[in-house]
Amino acid sequence: MSASSHRRSPARKRLALIGAASLVAAGLAAVPLTMSAGAATVDLAHAVLPADDGWAASGSGTTGGHAADAAHTSTVSTRAELAKALKAGPEGAPRIIQVKGAINMNTDDSGKPLTCADYAAGTGYSLNSYLKAYDPAAWGRSKLPSGAQESARAAAQARQAGRVVLSVPSKTTIVGVPGSGATIVGGSLQVSNADDVIIRNLVFSDTRDCFPQWDPTDGSTGNWNSQYDAVSVRRSTHVWADHNTFGDGPHYDSSNPSYFGREYQVHDGALDITNASDLVTVEYNRFTNHDKTMLIGSSDKDTKLRVTLHHNLFQGIVQRAPLARVGQIHLYDNYYETATLNGYAHSYSINSRAKAQVVAQNNYWVLSDGRKASQLLSGDGTGAVAGSGNLVNGTVTDLVGAYNAEHSGKKIATAVNWTPKLTAGLEPANGLPAKLTKSTGAGVLTVAGATTAGR
Repeated sequence: MSASSHRRSPARKRLALIGAASLVAAGLAAVPLTMSAGAATVDLAHAVLPADDGWAASGSGTTGGHAADAAHTSTVSTRAELAKALKAGPEGAPRIIQVKGAINMNTDDSGKPLTCADYAAGTGYSLNSYLKAYDPAAWGRSKLPSGAQESARAAAQARQAGRVVLSVPSKTTIVGVPGSGATIVGGSLQVSNADDVIIRNLVFSDTRDCFPQWDPTDGSTGNWNSQYDAVSVRRSTHVWADHNTFGDGPHYDSSNPSYFGREYQVHDGALDITNASDLVTVEYNRFTNHDKTMLIGSSDKDTKLRVTLHHNLFQGIVQRAPLARVGQIHLYDNYYETATLNGYAHSYSINSRAKAQVVAQNNYWVLSDGRKASQLLSGDGTGAVAGSGNLVNGTVTDLVGAYNAEHSGKKIATAVNWTPKLTAGLEPANGLPAKLTKSTGAGVLTVAGATTAGR
């Protein structure tokens, strides 16, 4: 459906009138065109989510900062510039932030790189002291760490958070400048208490926590838990994440040491949607080399969480693609590869729990040696997964039937309480491997309209 069929404001209508017919023909309804001498140029900065494109198209739709004036349109290449652009102007003013090149978020205001030792300096924290203080042999396994070293760890972590976590306000578009290698290195964009946000054409790499916390009560053997999702959506509505690439490289989990018999995990989520967030569309992203990829719902008591994932590629993903709680989740035309990549071994793809109502349509899985269709789903016995047209190694497969046949308890239900209606781009799954390996992730959307592959 073309952008001209979208809704509302005169400004929105003026955007939609530019090149609508050619966009529909190319499958690029989300990307307005502006004309330059002799060529068409894709104007990613002013693009809006097209009609019917998942849950984020519901109601008022998602337009981000498309109405920003020149004073609130900026191009940034450093952490300091990005932080300034996110805070500039009056509250609620639309803003467009174009990221050019790679931005290292672990830097001071002058651009000097900061290390874990820099954050820890003066806090009294040291890993060796922390390990000595909370060794389960002495501390036990029944309570969380507390005392001097835990306070020092928290202080050091707060210092890092002050550099790497940036808040994204309402009516904001953050987009990578095509062809510039736009990358957020080691950073976390937090969309919190916001409405109408667009994040496109960015690489998010190695969002790493220098100071994971030991939790001896997490599971039967304890766990190291880190902070900082690459993108965290909390208590926010109308969010569109499109054509981004998420991954841990170059610091893969295989390089993490083990302490107390558990991996010292420095990465948290890639893109988490929690705390009653609602009306979110995640499309044409590439998720790779990551463990806990996408959490939808922070607890079993979360609310709302209407989220669409479509045309995303998952490679080298261990789990949570996604883990869904509570909400109405639509997964269509996603492509999953289960082969181990850079040490990341597949556990499951979709987890439906806490009465989540998941509809999975026309997704495609390629199973590696040793993996089975029954291992693609997971759940706690209260969630549901409905849908059809899902292919496993090219064959139509009943995912829930395969899972339930091998799990005597905690079975997944097949009936849901809603029917998806916002299904732009829904297509049969058979062509997804060839299509999505070329058309997902950052760098696909370029300045030349003819080379915006796949959409």
